[in-house]
Amino acid sequence: MAEYFHVNTPLLESMSMSKLVGTTVYLKMENSQPTGSFKIRGIGHLCQKLAKESTGVVCSSGGNAGMAAAYAARKMGIPATIIIPSSTPPLVVKRLKDQGATVKCIGKVWDDANAEALRLAETEGLTYVPPFDHPLLWQGHASLIAEVAASLGSGVKPGAVLVAVGGGGLLCGVIQGLKDVGWTDVPVVAMETVGADCFNAAVKAGKLVTLDDITSEAKCLGAKTVCKKAFEYSQCSEVTIISELVTDQQALSAIEAFLDEERVLVEMACGAALAAVYSGLIQRLQGEGRLPTLLGPLLVIVCGGSSIDMEQLSNLKHKLHN
Repeated sequence: MAEYFHVNTPLLESMSMSKLVGTTVYLKMENSQPTGSFKIRGIGHLCQKLAKESTGVVCSSGGNAGMAAAYAARKMGIPATIIIPSSTPPLVVKRLKDQGATVKCIGKVWDDANAEALRLAETEGLTYVPPFDHPLLWQGHASLIAEVAASLGSGVKPGAVLVAVGGGGLLCGVIQGLKDVGWTDVPVVAMETVGADCFNAAVKAGKLVTLDDITSEAKCLGAKTVCKKAFEYSQCSEVTIISELVTDQQALSAIEAFLDEERVLVEMACGAALAAVYSGLIQRLQGEGRLPTLLGPLLVIVCGGSSIDMEQLSNLKHKLHN
């Protein structure tokens, strides 16, 4: 029996969000994972499969994937090296070090850090832990949909799933999970912020696109290119993915509303998904006929996030509300 590093997270009903959209809203609280985000599902699974005999792991991440890799490595008793871009908040660096990881800062964006992680994997024989682009990650993330299905019980399924997209790992995991439980007819609303919108750009262009730069404050959504699998899902007919964008201001307002109403602080990446409810986007999609007027329960993946605290929140307010 494999020991799991992730926990079975609560599925909560939000009265205030349900009122806003006119259907029951369920929150899958991935913020309550031991590392603060959903990432531990996939990364824990991958580490157990690939790093058992390893001399150590290396992961490139400005936040949640690094936290998950550091946590899994600590539990497995192997060293972890986390390569972060300079945009990573100091509190993340501290948390990574608290997990016992060696932290190196390379470059301005994730792509720079990733190049260094791949180099170290090669030269020092470390196990490379990709933050979002690997089938074992998606398999691990899929477990959250299996949990939702078990919580809701037979005969109940979501009318739609709301998910934030960075590199596309969670999106691939959610789709894999929907396929596993036979819910392929449930549409997925894939949310990004303007300026960290590599998935939306690819959907619009009909091919993978590499963004010039990440200009959004949602740094954890900051991959310049979405993983190929996520793009392939957007082009196939077996699942419906609706790709939508919100502004940084809308994501921040969603974080603040969620903190007030649900007493939980999440990061900007997660705010992108929450903003679909708070900004009226769900009603707009219903008005456009892209989601049914009589919508079944809405499942919101509260992906969490380890790169936010009150100081970071007031920095964001200062930057974005001016």
